[in-house]
Amino acid sequence: MAEFSLLLHQDNTKISIPSDCEEFTIGRLPECDWCLPFAGISRCHARLRKSPSGAWRIEDMGSKNGTRLNERPVTASQVVRDGDTIWLGDISLQAILSASQPDLPPVTAPLPSRTTILHNVKELQQQWIQASSGQGETSNKDTTIDRLKELVEIGKHLSAAASIEDIFDRVQEVVFRYITSIDRLALLVDVEDCGELQLLNAAARDSAQQPTLIRNGSWISQSICQKVFTEQVAIQTADAQLDERFEGQQSILLKNIKSAIAVPIWDEDKVVGVLYADANHSASDWAEEGAEDLSFFSALANLVAANVQRWLLAQKLRSEETLRQRLERYHSPAVVQQLIALGAIADGRLPPAESEISILFADIVGFTALSERLTPAKIAQLLNSFFEEMLQEVFTFGGTLDKYIGDCIMTFFGAPEPQRDRADRAVGAAMGMLKRLERLNASGQLGETLQLRIAINSGKAVIGDVGSSQRVDYTALGATINLAARMEAICPPGECVISEATYQLLTQKNNFQEMGEYRFKGIERPIKIYCTQR
Repeated sequence: MAEFSLLLHQDNTKISIPSDCEEFTIGRLPECDWCLPFAGISRCHARLRKSPSGAWRIEDMGSKNGTRLNERPVTASQVVRDGDTIWLGDISLQAILSASQPDLPPVTAPLPSRTTILHNVKELQQQWIQASSGQGETSNKDTTIDRLKELVEIGKHLSAAASIEDIFDRVQEVVFRYITSIDRLALLVDVEDCGELQLLNAAARDSAQQPTLIRNGSWISQSICQKVFTEQVAIQTADAQLDERFEGQQSILLKNIKSAIAVPIWDEDKVVGVLYADANHSASDWAEEGAEDLSFFSALANLVAANVQRWLLAQKLRSEETLRQRLERYHSPAVVQQLIALGAIADGRLPPAESEISILFADIVGFTALSERLTPAKIAQLLNSFFEEMLQEVFTFGGTLDKYIGDCIMTFFGAPEPQRDRADRAVGAAMGMLKRLERLNASGQLGETLQLRIAINSGKAVIGDVGSSQRVDYTALGATINLAARMEAICPPGECVISEATYQLLTQKNNFQEMGEYRFKGIERPIKIYCTQR
């Protein structure tokens, strides 16, 4: 039986697999049969297994940077033959099967050209610095120093950038200067934190293309960007058309994308976006020097990340402030804060949903006669002062303002957050409104003596944002609301009436006495009504 050895191309280290071995693991962990402590090698990267016929087969063990056999990705167990090259990320091994194990001279044959580099981004910057300080030409060292200087300068400018455009302008200038193999650049960010990338800005080496690139992001390879975003890896391909990792991706073929480079934009342990660049020609130099460009590109993305995150935070704060101002028209500040903290609002809207509520209508007695006696300006001033005072009682008991209907206040309890004591809250607000109005009348603060009629009903209703794209109102709909509105007509001035459904929910019932059964338009059954006894 032929013996099996592996030769590490990097330093010509050779290891022989014992003839009685059935399984041989390779990875970064010391527990592996062959420990290769290199960047890009996963802890348990690949495994060789001997089949019953004596043939050796290789399989990937879920590594981050992949395993390839003669440049073909190992997605299932594959037979290894004499002379095959096994790629573990960017580390190559040569398989040697022979009857004996003579000393082998150093391998002088050129290594296969690599069309793709795929890296763990957290290791890129350190690799770039180490590679640049090693055995390289003076010109390469000078380029690296220049790039480092640029990164320092970019960091200074980005800290003062006022907009996403300012951030991108500085980055594109440096990218087009130092990475000559790419023609187009794009910044994509998960603005809504929903896992979907949005194109924020784009640029082209040919400035004439720029307006089209920004308006239309169809030129970008979504396949590459999504892989970078979801798998948190950096990708550089010298020719995506030949890269089997993207086999079957029609967008790459149709867009004629050849060379491409993409790295994730990190916010601590989370990817918030992707910095992407490509060209419609192959980048042959990347087979030799691509890792350095990829590291530089990743370092740029890391500098951009903090500024993108700052921009996202500013966007979120502005959005929350706009939303807060809108919601505070309807809810108490405490409820608004809770809604925002819980993230209960999607796209700035509260979607309609069925809830158990207690609905309250409060109407000024004799308002028609009052409006005939006062000027429109006086009426507006009176209503503004009245509503301001009454709304304080609503918010004190955790109620939600639905709307003002002329001189009427429509408010409810039990939504958007459920309230088991919704009936008690509604009655508490009603009693508070009646007492507050008594004090206002006694002080003459409103300039007119007013009386209220208040009606409360409880039951199911649909609550949420309703309206068109131009105007949306947060409101309650359903038969429960219709009954409460009709009950108001039978309420004595200066009192509060409640339905039997509300009465049964109260923990303290002694403030109400039965008025009798009433019939209301549109409701077939009689409704038992209770009234305050004060």
